[in-house]
Amino acid sequence: MSETKKLLILPGDGIGPEIMREVARIMAWMSRARGINFDITEDLVGGASLAVHGVPIRQEVIDEARAADAVLFGSVGDPKWASAGFDRRPEIAILKLRQDLGLFANLRPAKVFDALADASTLKPEVVRGLDIMIVRETVGGIYFGNPRGIETLPDGSRRGINTEVYTTPEIERVARVAFDLARKRDNRVCSVEKCNVMESGLLWKEVVTDLHAREYADVELTHMLADNCAMQLVRNPRQFDVIVTGNLFGDLLSDLASMLTGSLGMLPSATLGAVDANGKRPALYEPIHGSAPDIAGKWQANPLAQILSFAMLLRYSFNMLEDAAMIETAVANVLASGLRTPDIMSPGMAVVGTEVMGEAVVRELDKLQQG
Repeated sequence: MSETKKLLILPGDGIGPEIMREVARIMAWMSRARGINFDITEDLVGGASLAVHGVPIRQEVIDEARAADAVLFGSVGDPKWASAGFDRRPEIAILKLRQDLGLFANLRPAKVFDALADASTLKPEVVRGLDIMIVRETVGGIYFGNPRGIETLPDGSRRGINTEVYTTPEIERVARVAFDLARKRDNRVCSVEKCNVMESGLLWKEVVTDLHAREYADVELTHMLADNCAMQLVRNPRQFDVIVTGNLFGDLLSDLASMLTGSLGMLPSATLGAVDANGKRPALYEPIHGSAPDIAGKWQANPLAQILSFAMLLRYSFNMLEDAAMIETAVANVLASGLRTPDIMSPGMAVVGTEVMGEAVVRELDKLQQG
């Protein structure tokens, strides 16, 4: 791992630059209080890149991402590009980064902070203490399979085509990530697919079962159909430890799981690639919420998911476990103090904006540092 800790920062669109600014506060604190510095490059993606360069992401940015030790991503999406062609939509930036860097395993934790147990739409007794990890495959499946496209039929009607495709190596590599994570958690993996109606789902189940028998027999493995998993996440989410699934189901289930915690604004994510011969693993970290253009510029956005994504970056890319834990504890303490951004506001709490929430996390870090 590079001693200089090279980071590429891509704030993106909407609230992305606002919440990324609060991570900059954390980095400045780390430099001041702990003597940890980062070699930072910043660039444009999404609508911001379209406005300046005419494309959602330039090859130069992909090259910068490849050269960095990790990428910290904000958000993409801008309504003014809604009518642009598919290849010119802001969201292409994140898909391109995942594909070109081989970022195949998306880690989406759904953890309920004690102070936010009442913020969930489910009963507090159902979600209190929830701590699950969804591992989503991100460069295969129906989002990338061929054939795909929209065609005009002889009768003049149109047909949209997307293809769900998975191979044995694609399934094995993401399943290994899930099993390895489980060994550091509660040692349980639930593999999710639709083997009852999809051949790709049947292959998924067979490959995960075989890998488990060969290499991970010490980990408890269960299987569940995707529709049942969605139901079980609402009925009894604490039954899960690690869930591993394909691209489409992972997209849906992780967003569902996020609302168990009370807000999309609270959840970070990491997307990892394969470790190369030099021990370097490409990785991108981002909050799972969108660009929220309706509140962009109002400084109301919750920066905690972006801050927690930075904590994941420290943990998974730099093995800075103590620093990651300090940031997570600081976030928990701020929430326990009663501060809330509008998305997680509840009666009796104090509503604050983006900057105040970020400043509060830094103050908590100071307290933790002083012991």
